[in-house]
Amino acid sequence: MAVNQAGADKEIRSQLVSTLESGHNHMALAEASKAFPTSAINSRLPRVPYSFWHLVEHIRLAQKDMLDYMTSTSYGEPPFPQGYWPGKGARATSAQWRQSLGQFHKDLGAVIELVRDPTRDLFMTVPNSAGKHTFFRCCLVVADHNSYHIGELAIGRKVAGLWPKGRKD
Repeated sequence: MAVNQAGADKEIRSQLVSTLESGHNHMALAEASKAFPTSAINSRLPRVPYSFWHLVEHIRLAQKDMLDYMTSTSYGEPPFPQGYWPGKGARATSAQWRQSLGQFHKDLGAVIELVRDPTRDLFMTVPNSAGKHTFFRCCLVVADHNSYHIGELAIGRKVAGLWPKGRKD
C-alpha cells in the first residue's frame, strides 16, 4: 500500500510522539516514579554514585538541554557534568522531587508539541547544530536517553524494594 507524503509525515510524527511518551516497550517516568516513597529519594544503591533524585534530575536536565538546543537562538551548552547532574552531595526535599518530575513532564510536552507542529520540518537541520543534527534525530536522542535512565530508575526501585506492595511486574 502506497502512502502519500502527507500521510507519511503524519505517521512519522505519530510514531515519534508515541516513542517520546513511552509506554509500549518502555516505562514512562510517571509510572516509574508513581507512589515513590519520598523517604527514599535521596538514597543510593550500593556502588551507585547517585541517588534516585539525582537520576530524575539528570533526566530532566538533559532533556531540557536538548529542548533548548532545538529551540533557543542563544543556546549555550552547559558544562559537563555539573550542567547535567546535581552535585554529588546535593539532597532534595519532597517539594524538589515533585518539581523535578513536574518540570520533566512540562519540557517533554514542549518536545512533543515541537514534533506535532506540522509547519516544522523534522528533517531540517537544527540551527544550533552547525549542520550536524536534525530535529528528528534530536527527538530520538531525547526518547533514547529518557528510556535508558527511566529503566535505571525502575530497576533501582525493584532492587531497593521500593515498589508498592502487591505491584505485579
